[in-house]
Amino acid sequence: MARKSIILEYSIVLTLLAFCFLVTEGAPQSALVTQIPGLNGTFNSKHYAGYVNLDESHGKNMFYYFIESEKNPSNDPVVLWLNGGPGCSSFDGFVYEHGPFNFELGKANGSLPILHNNPYSWSKVSNIIYLDSPVGVGLSYSKNKDDYNTGDLKTASETHSFLLKWFAIYPEFLKNPFYISGESYAGIYVPTLASEVVKGIDAKVEPVINFKGYLVGNGVTDEKIDGNALVPFQHGMGLISDKMFEDATTACKGVFYTPGSQNCTSLLLKITQTVMGLNIYDILEPCYHSPLSTKNSKLPMSFHKLGETERPLPVRTRMFGRAWPLNAPVKEGLVPSWPELLDNHHVFCTDDTVATAWLNNEDVRKAIHAEPATVTGPWELCKHLNFTHDAGSMLPYHKNLTTRGYRALIYSGDHDMCVPYTGSEKWTSSLGYAIVDEWRPWYTKDQIQGYVQVAGYTQGYANNLTFLTIKGAGHTVPEYKPRESLQFYDNWLQGKKI
Repeated sequence: MARKSIILEYSIVLTLLAFCFLVTEGAPQSALVTQIPGLNGTFNSKHYAGYVNLDESHGKNMFYYFIESEKNPSNDPVVLWLNGGPGCSSFDGFVYEHGPFNFELGKANGSLPILHNNPYSWSKVSNIIYLDSPVGVGLSYSKNKDDYNTGDLKTASETHSFLLKWFAIYPEFLKNPFYISGESYAGIYVPTLASEVVKGIDAKVEPVINFKGYLVGNGVTDEKIDGNALVPFQHGMGLISDKMFEDATTACKGVFYTPGSQNCTSLLLKITQTVMGLNIYDILEPCYHSPLSTKNSKLPMSFHKLGETERPLPVRTRMFGRAWPLNAPVKEGLVPSWPELLDNHHVFCTDDTVATAWLNNEDVRKAIHAEPATVTGPWELCKHLNFTHDAGSMLPYHKNLTTRGYRALIYSGDHDMCVPYTGSEKWTSSLGYAIVDEWRPWYTKDQIQGYVQVAGYTQGYANNLTFLTIKGAGHTVPEYKPRESLQFYDNWLQGKKI
């Protein structure tokens, strides 16, 4: 008996030593961020940042920035945030949407932005990980450039590997509910990654992640549904006439994503030319135009103004992105980037000066434990990758995840012409689930007047699926409506009625 006891105790000691070694490798203390250049104030919670190595032989490293919840980090959910592209850095969300800081332009040319604590940060109510994924995006890098040839399925697999290693480094968060979130092309990233996480749970891969569900904002989902959603959105918003819509519907037989005739193609081109002067990321907002684009006589002078928001920066002089949806949804195969099309198409709204200046500053990189530009290359909002869309429609992924009991919130800024709400509304209803919360407004309180205002509309389905619109918001919802975004995010995470 005594010998068995000694063997058992020895086994426990070995297990603990192995676990301690696993935990202390790249331990949180070495990743602690203690100061940020430009910050006017102090951190509201602990911040950590650094790299997780996925392949030492390749020097493949994924960069993350982790913020503990300002409320109750030991119990609040852990949420992974992914921006889209494909190829766009999650510092897009960090700087411009729901990160811990509000950024103001520096007072002198060339000076660093001034940072203030953001009252609408999603870290108010959750722990949040901003991850540059896939490798090659943002501050993530590999010494083997072949790793920049990637696609949907490889990205999901590698990000799952990141999560397993991250939770091994931060084991104190393993018991917290875990959610995956993102926007735009992350409509592909999120469900494919969620599927990998669930496969890992089923296979009892350790550490076991306490996965509960996912959120997708204005996300790409299905080639046919996304492709057919744009023209009805344009008509419903009063951007094209009844006649243009009726002619196109007749000529295209209601199928806009694959024109079946020359007449259909011509009418769709006419519609494209009609709406070309608009900001596709929010049809209500003006946007930045380069000197070349302002030669277009159809553009009103008001387009030189900037949008309004509750954040110190105006709504961005937006946004570098992938060539979809250049009147086309994401299709199987290589997803081209805008630089590959610039010989033929001028891209409106492309300026991200603040984030670029901040993340390419040497002192900022040191403060957040990022490698210098000599290793990673300069930070860009979206980098060119050889990226293949190889996961197909996301409908089977959503169906599988939700029928297994995982919660899903699909939200849309209702003035986004990039991935319009009409597509998200259509595909959520197409799953065939019973409606358990019929279409209704949801509300927020006006902070100045104190009146309750309609913030958008929502419909709830069986299997914990919720569709939500945010009134007046564009493609990057928290950038346009930060207060409303924090409200629905907090309520949904808590399981409260939105």
